Amino acid sequence: MKNLPLFLVWGLLHVLLSPLYLVGAQNLTDEQIAVVSQRLAESAQKSWELGTRSQTILEVNATLYSVFSHNTLPPPSVPPENLTDVLVPFFNLARDVVSEWVKASANATEPLPLIPGDGSVGDPAAIGMSVLLANWTGQANVSGLDFASAARAEVDYLLNFAPRTPDGAISHRVSELQLWSDFVYMVPPFLAYYGVMTENRTLLLEAYNQINLHRKHLRDQDADSRWKHVLGSDASGPGHDEDHWTTGNGWAAAGILRVLATFRNSQYANTLKDEQKDLGNWVKEIHDGMYAVLDDSVNMFANYPDVSADSPGNFHDASGSALLASTVFRGAVMLDQFTHVPAAEKIRRTLLSPSGTASSSAASSTDLSPTFENYVHLTKEGWLTPVVDPNSYGQQGSQSPESEAFVLQLHSAWRDWVADGARGANAGTSVRLAWLGVDSGGWMWYMSGWWILVLFF
Repeated sequence: MKNLPLFLVWGLLHVLLSPLYLVGAQNLTDEQIAVVSQRLAESAQKSWELGTRSQTILEVNATLYSVFSHNTLPPPSVPPENLTDVLVPFFNLARDVVSEWVKASANATEPLPLIPGDGSVGDPAAIGMSVLLANWTGQANVSGLDFASAARAEVDYLLNFAPRTPDGAISHRVSELQLWSDFVYMVPPFLAYYGVMTENRTLLLEAYNQINLHRKHLRDQDADSRWKHVLGSDASGPGHDEDHWTTGNGWAAAGILRVLATFRNSQYANTLKDEQKDLGNWVKEIHDGMYAVLDDSVNMFANYPDVSADSPGNFHDASGSALLASTVFRGAVMLDQFTHVPAAEKIRRTLLSPSGTASSSAASSTDLSPTFENYVHLTKEGWLTPVVDPNSYGQQGSQSPESEAFVLQLHSAWRDWVADGARGANAGTSVRLAWLGVDSGGWMWYMSGWWILVLFF
């Protein structure tokens, strides 16, 4: 290359390095990921928060055990050395939950869920996959805890003791028959994974069946198939919410994708083709409905996206927006669904950018402060903002454990999408370069290198 004229060297390097240069824009550094992970670890205490954190650890740090990896299931029974430390907090979650479950079960006359007395039927199951993996990888030999019995009791409780609708949909609550969109993230992925680990195909079908039933009840055909949040047996009772909560639609899409990934990587993949097709279509259905009401003036969804974020009681929600962006990147990799990738990338860049760089293609990862200085949607301590209160879904909150998980899941899904070739970055053309969210300036910067080469060869 030293014998080439300088302008040709520049043109060649310009073309070869441009995709890498542009991929770096608005990317989180390892230090920033560690900060957000610490916020999540410090704050996650409720059943669904613990379950979501456990999944996030796998997706970000121990991908070999994530259902979104391309590895067949069941996974390795002995964790490799490089994952030993990474999996410590994951297994600690399972250990803490099961140790309390053992105490509560000592005098129980019927099977108890993993977190007895939680009030929710569905949420305790969210921690179930970590319990299954703890058992599978021999953690019982270290702790002396009976992970297998705890997981088995959770399945027994869900299938034989939990309240159900007449057509068989499992209630999300204990005290009242209620169907929640959140349920799809908490229960079906656990049932599917348990089925894989115990070679019980019927449980994979039950996971599919529960998604199908919840979709039947919650999908609103009069609102572009966006899902209602909560349907209760008492329509005037507390908690009943027939509006299309953004995070609830994100929970549903993310749960469906986890079940689909479990099916695909399982020993039953070839016998569940029709179910996989349905699951993929249902994800697309949610995305099409939700992205039709994205507020593209700020690249975020409103907490209730059918009405203006400026309406009384409503607001823009970065938490649900992050989750729905992550599911679009997953859908692009798993299902070749590219329609909403540019919008999801705008959401990602908006939420994870320092002030003034969200629309700039010239920002590199070295520009980003590990302490989140000058970020619009991340505080200096690493909290995503603005977010819905996870304990009061109609109210704006400040520090949300699940929102920290969604930031990390968005990063992980985007990272996997980039590794897959960033397909669909420009949704609808044949270009398959790994450049992200490139505006006209970034595109011209890239193309100028090609023109230098074309003009002089």
